[in-house]
This record gives sequence, structure tokens and C-alpha cells, in this order.
Amino acid sequence: MSPEKTNKKLTFAFCTYNRAERLENLVTAMRSQTCPVPYEILAINNNSSDDTSKILTKLSQLPGAPLRWVTEPIQGIVAARNRAINEALNSDVLVFIDDDETPQSNLLEAAAQAIFDEGAQCAGGKVYVDFSQYCRPTWLEDELLGFLAAVDYGNTAFWIEDPSTPIWTANIAYDMRLFRDNPTLRFDKRYDRKGKAIGGGEDVAMFKSLLSQKARIRYRPDMAVIHAVEPWRLNRCYFLKLHFLAGKKSALHQLPTYERNYLGIPPFLISQSFKQFFKWLKLIASSKRSNIRQLMNVTYLLGQIYGCLLRWKEKTELNEL
Repeated sequence: MSPEKTNKKLTFAFCTYNRAERLENLVTAMRSQTCPVPYEILAINNNSSDDTSKILTKLSQLPGAPLRWVTEPIQGIVAARNRAINEALNSDVLVFIDDDETPQSNLLEAAAQAIFDEGAQCAGGKVYVDFSQYCRPTWLEDELLGFLAAVDYGNTAFWIEDPSTPIWTANIAYDMRLFRDNPTLRFDKRYDRKGKAIGGGEDVAMFKSLLSQKARIRYRPDMAVIHAVEPWRLNRCYFLKLHFLAGKKSALHQLPTYERNYLGIPPFLISQSFKQFFKWLKLIASSKRSNIRQLMNVTYLLGQIYGCLLRWKEKTELNEL
């Protein structure tokens, strides 16, 4: 270990909710990492109702990298992630993975190199989707795997400078000076997800925020995790609901208010919805397998329409008070 790293510290964190059966294997894999600086494991228990507390207590007493855990009483992934940030403010690096993933052996070493040696303020790597326990549906083509958090931009490291190559909290490292220097930089509550609900987007919002601040973001292919997808996500309805909710949040929090609108809905959204719907019908008629991706486009636009309507309704009710 180089002298300049002897006083450094890394926090390897995950947020968990009712996945007690995964914790022993997860922590074992986290403790099997090699890392050029001392590291701790941090677990954020987000009000789990199963044996999570009992198992975390047991695991914290075992040898290896120290494990500490706290309970975050506010339900939701945003509160849990922000609690992890606050708990790790005295660390130099915070590495996030999720409780349904398994880190590969080189993850922490690659993350530490990206931050300490290459000067990255944020770094992320590959996320492989594990289909070993469940049969991959025939309609689930490679282009859809990103909606299951898959990331693979090849085997060459590069600097990320635009939104076309996003990285997720499924596998990400942060230089903690980002959060110490800016106490307002936290995961956005508007993109929360509670328990096993569908949705979220807090990591997308954080990624875009860092891009807008010109943060140095690094893709490191040797940072890798395997993502164990639950069977209920391997369903067309999941993908459609995910896009509807994403469209709704986009309208509520990102779309501007257009002067020309009907009940808050800009006309172009209505015309685009019909256009995309008829494009989907043509794909159905031609029996092309890609019709699910087109239907996702339709549901996203419908979600935007619904979000615009909700925003208009809320504004109308406030004006009547």
C-alpha cells in the first residue's frame, strides 16, 4: 500500500429491504474483496420485517472486513441511500451495490484505482443480469436488459461525458468530497421507490446532476457485479408499468408548462401518442418481436399525459383555494 493511501478509508454499502435470505452470501462476497485501502461494509436496513436485523447482527460479529448496520426508519430507497451517504461522510470513497447483487472479485480494487489514481469523482462498471435461476423470456432481447440495470459498454475504460452511457447505483463509486463539499447533493426524493414497488429513478437523477456539474465520471469495465433479477420482473407488464411511471415522473418534474395545452396536456404529446400507438399496431401486424419495445414507448407517453393532467389538476386546486 502506498504511503498516501495508508490513511484512506472506503465504505462498501448496500441498502436492503426484506431480503434476509441473501445477506449471508452477499456479505461473504463483499468480505472476499481485495482493496488497496482499509474498507468497512455498511448495511442500511430500510425497515425490513423479516430476519434482516437478526442476520446482520450475526454477520457483524464474524471476522473479516468490519460490518456495521443501521436502520433507516423512513421507508424508501432515497432515504436509505441518503442515510448511507451521511453515514459514510468520514470515508474517502463510498461504493454502492444493491442487495440482489454479487460483487465480482476486482470491484473494490478497480473502484479505488478510478478514484485515487485516475482522479474520478464517480465511477461505475459492468452489471451482468443473472438468468441462471430463471428462464430468460424469448421476448427479452438484449436491448431491453438496461431496464433490468444491465450495464456493459465494452472492455475499455473511458470518461463518461454525456447521458448515452449511464451508470447505476447497482455498481457505483463516489469520491465523498462530492457530498462533503455540497450538503445539498443528495438523491432526489421526487424519484423515490418504497419497498418492492416499481419505479424509482433516483440514480438516474443523480447521474444527470453530476453530469450537469461537469463531474469526472469514469467507466471501469473491471468493476463488475452480477444482478439476480427476481422472476416478477421478467414480465412484460413490469416493463410497461416501469415506463408509464417514468413518463409520469418526467411530466411532473421535468416537462415545462406549455402555453398551449388541454387540461395541462400539450397537443404534441397527444399526437405523439397516437403516432407511436399506430407504429406499434404495424409491428404487431408484421409479427415483429420488437413490438414490446415500441409498446414501452407508448406507455411512456401515456404516463407523461397522465403526469401533465395531475400537474394541471393540482395547480387548479391550488388556485381555487
